[in-house]
Amino acid sequence: MSIHEEHRAHRVGWLRAAVLGANDGIVSTASLIIGVAAAETTQDAILLAGVAGLVAGAMSMAAGEYVSVSSQSDTEKADLELEKRSLEQNPDYERDELASIYVQRGLTPQLAGEVAAQLMARNALEAHAREEIGITEGAKARPIQAALASAGTFTIGAALPLFTAWVVPLSHLIGAVAFLSIVFLAVLGGVAARAGGAPVLKASIRVSFWGALAMALTAGVGRLFGVVA
Repeated sequence: MSIHEEHRAHRVGWLRAAVLGANDGIVSTASLIIGVAAAETTQDAILLAGVAGLVAGAMSMAAGEYVSVSSQSDTEKADLELEKRSLEQNPDYERDELASIYVQRGLTPQLAGEVAAQLMARNALEAHAREEIGITEGAKARPIQAALASAGTFTIGAALPLFTAWVVPLSHLIGAVAFLSIVFLAVLGGVAARAGGAPVLKASIRVSFWGALAMALTAGVGRLFGVVA
């Protein structure tokens, strides 16, 4: 009987950016809408603030992800270039270094030497990148992918409370946005956990709690500094 194990570690890069974007889109936009609404302003002003928050937030998320992941990518490239030069100049030392890694993992010195020699004969740089530096193809930094995933999911997340604020009467706006945003966050936490193979309920509760706290604090600020027209 064949057993297939579905690992999800290769999803870490885009999944992290996507979850962060969607979560931030829901929380920041819903909090902004609730804060402005708590200041007892007009529905048009609330929607304008929400749209501005969506556009600014999406651009900020894209830029932030691109810059941070680009820095990671630059570091990875520098490490790979350093390793490449070392392999060219000191191949025997690098082979012994790779063998010592396998000895530390439980292989006998003889077997570790054979494994290191075979892996280096096949692709020395790939072997050292994976075993010595910890860089694998699935976990490589991809700035553009991270930026697009983060900005796209932020926009989707922000659109949910914004649409709610558009269709719900002003008198019920705060309660509706808060309630539905918590529902959106719970669903998001569950979907993200399912995609990553983590416990669904725990993730949903965690995301919902912090989102509710952010909205409550923002509503308090809005009421504290709001001025009735």
